[in-house]
Amino acid sequence: MTSTIVPYPDGPLIVRGDFEMRTPDGEPIDPGRGTIALCRCGKSATKPFCDGTHKVVRFHAEAGRETPPPR
Repeated sequence: MTSTIVPYPDGPLIVRGDFEMRTPDGEPIDPGRGTIALCRCGKSATKPFCDGTHKVVRFHAEAGRETPPPR
């Protein structure tokens, strides 16, 4: 599988390509499409998917890495 994950500034993680989603119990989650937006703000009513609530709650996160990579 090949996929690309892009963190958008103050917004969701955009996932494109071939990917598989599962619940913590291992059950498959049908994303319904090949490109999805995953919630980063924690306030979405459709978690794990983004519903745009990050705009209402004024979520702030940079697009790049905020901390150094683990060693």
